[in-house]
Amino acid sequence: MRKPYAAALLALVIAGAGAAPAVAAPQPAAAAAGTATASGTATAAKTTTAAKTATIQAVDFAGTVSLSNCSGSVIRFPNSADTDPALVLTNGHCLETGFPEPGEVIVDQPSSRSFGLLNSSGTRVATLRAAKVAYSTMTDTDVTIYQLTRTYAQIKSSYGISALTVADTHPVAGTAIKVVSGYWKRIYSCNIDGFVYRLKEGDWTWKDSARYTSACNTIGGTSGSPVIDNTTGKVVAVNNTGNEDGERCTENNPCEVDTSGNVTVRQGINYAEETYQIPACFGTGNRLNLSASGCVLPKP
Repeated sequence: MRKPYAAALLALVIAGAGAAPAVAAPQPAAAAAGTATASGTATAAKTTTAAKTATIQAVDFAGTVSLSNCSGSVIRFPNSADTDPALVLTNGHCLETGFPEPGEVIVDQPSSRSFGLLNSSGTRVATLRAAKVAYSTMTDTDVTIYQLTRTYAQIKSSYGISALTVADTHPVAGTAIKVVSGYWKRIYSCNIDGFVYRLKEGDWTWKDSARYTSACNTIGGTSGSPVIDNTTGKVVAVNNTGNEDGERCTENNPCEVDTSGNVTVRQGINYAEETYQIPACFGTGNRLNLSASGCVLPKP
């Protein structure tokens, strides 16, 4: 998983790179091209190509959030209602009480965590607050979902910002994506390179992770960023880790394990956890139901 922001900043200082604070303006486009989940331009132009009939969606910061040391997004599911309490998606390892242990699943845990809501240009327009942790785990996947104190309709009415919709179908290799970091206010562009049977990092193992092409070179503070399909504009994954030093299966150095147990290390390559399986676990009123038909998320 990605280091907390403070550790990432220290690493940059040691390297002589210098790092702007989280509230600073986005880095120039040339710099963004070299750092993935720390990606970024404040806006993305709507693009079409002669080779494709589908319209490419404009991807910006609207609906993303900044946490104390991570990124995230306000999300809804295909069947969510405007009157439902809004949800925020980030990583399991971004949970304010610390990393969930392997095999641990947290549900309905009280929380008053705050989130900085961003508009399309990356300006913080509001502070949203959690009512509880609806779901959090680092087993099989790496997600935390907070339930907020406000509904989608209230957020839309007050700030003109809609939630991002989570796709309920498996993403496809080769899909053009953007990783949108609310913490760094940067957007990174690349493609889904493929899928990993098992991604192992330290004591944690994740299933069917998405691997980015090398252009998405994510850094600390981008954990929890939504991974958005350029064509549909929907969330297909949540950014979570990358192999920094070329080590094998250690923290901050995940390794790929195939169905035969063969291990592959890809230094400098980064990963995300798919989110298509989450909508089936939330029913009417955005209520978590881990016993619902089709819900495969780990249970407590």
